[in-house]
Amino acid sequence: MGDYDFEVIGPLRVCISREHRFGTDAFLLASFARPKKGAKVCDLCSGCGIVPLLWFRDEKKAPSLAYAVELLPQAVEQMEITRRENALEGRFLPLLRDLRALSEKDIPPASLDLVSCNPPYNPPGAGMPAQSNHRLTARHEVACDLPAIAGTAARLLRFGGRFCLCGRPQRLPGAMEALRSAGLEPKRLRFVQKLAETPPWLFLLEGRKGGRPFLQVEPPLLMENPQGGFTREVLELYGKIDP
Repeated sequence: MGDYDFEVIGPLRVCISREHRFGTDAFLLASFARPKKGAKVCDLCSGCGIVPLLWFRDEKKAPSLAYAVELLPQAVEQMEITRRENALEGRFLPLLRDLRALSEKDIPPASLDLVSCNPPYNPPGAGMPAQSNHRLTARHEVACDLPAIAGTAARLLRFGGRFCLCGRPQRLPGAMEALRSAGLEPKRLRFVQKLAETPPWLFLLEGRKGGRPFLQVEPPLLMENPQGGFTREVLELYGKIDP
């Protein structure tokens, strides 16, 4: 299996590698977007598939079907290993596709309850230079941009379906514009901060297909206590303590 390893997340074993692993933002997005039990869902730019896999941690709340769309072959191979390792055949469906080229045979249009995406955070040429092709694709909008992602999500969602994404606060205006242009009305927004007095480092945004204009801004998610250590909410989403 080469340089692959496994990370244990609750009852699941997730295949990771140096190239394709996961971080805090995946847990934050999965918690923010959390689908209803039995929902049909899809994660775009899925990497090792961590966001939809987190929804399978609790079988009592799991979706019935989760697509994971990814452009890089090694990441999809890791997802296929994870699927076999956890007996998720027929429920967790990795797709090696450019999201802009998804066909009706891949995922039927207007069939999903939820689409999520942890997109590349930087426009081309911005941020630190990437050291490899997989890092360039993951961190910079070289293969797709927010309008393309939002447009794909809108095609896949049923009327009233939700699209959830995360990103850096400086890119929030562009994200809202992309969602509205695709017919996904921004309905819910939450910022993530290290402490109450520090500026946010991440936003979590939900758009609804066919939704009416009204944005609910939720209290910020605080990562750490003033005395040190993670807050109770963060420990819950990591699965370290029960909700």
